Amino acid sequence: MNESSAHSSPPKPVPALKPLPLIIFSSRWLQLPLYLGLIVAQAVYVFLFLKELWHLVSHATTFSEHEIMLVVLGLIDVVMISNLLIMVIVGGYETFVARIGLDGHPDEPEWLSHVNAGVLKVKLATAIIGISSISLLRTFIEAGAIGSAHSRITGEGVMWQSIIHALFILSALGIAYVDRLGNTPDKH
Repeated sequence: MNESSAHSSPPKPVPALKPLPLIIFSSRWLQLPLYLGLIVAQAVYVFLFLKELWHLVSHATTFSEHEIMLVVLGLIDVVMISNLLIMVIVGGYETFVARIGLDGHPDEPEWLSHVNAGVLKVKLATAIIGISSISLLRTFIEAGAIGSAHSRITGEGVMWQSIIHALFILSALGIAYVDRLGNTPDKH
């Protein structure tokens, strides 16, 4: 035991809240079922990933390079959505419900130590851009097959998906800009 911890003061007692503030503050726990539901959704994505991976492995000798690339991009898409879910589950719970208490844990994600609502919004926006980028890349690859009997992609669909992707990028830039404005110290 070092000297600084031996002479540290005991923790301050937590003041009791009046009934109405206690109810309002405790209402944050209503989000718990939402986060647990997202964990179930995460399990569904794990199942989807394993199913697609098995499909790829079992058809590796019969798939064309084009088909393999599309399945691999689908796998990457599932992983990125899964990463987004983890950010929302862990970051949202830590920010809005209660501390998880990972301080000093060797597996604590680096980003969690400085997460707040603004940082979480920016991280989510960039994750959505990544997911949209993979989806758009898949669309571009599939668009090469336009005119074939199996293609379900139209030129108008590619255009709209590109516009939506550009709007995601603009939205993320806007969110990051507003977050930066909110975190800039006054220079008065």
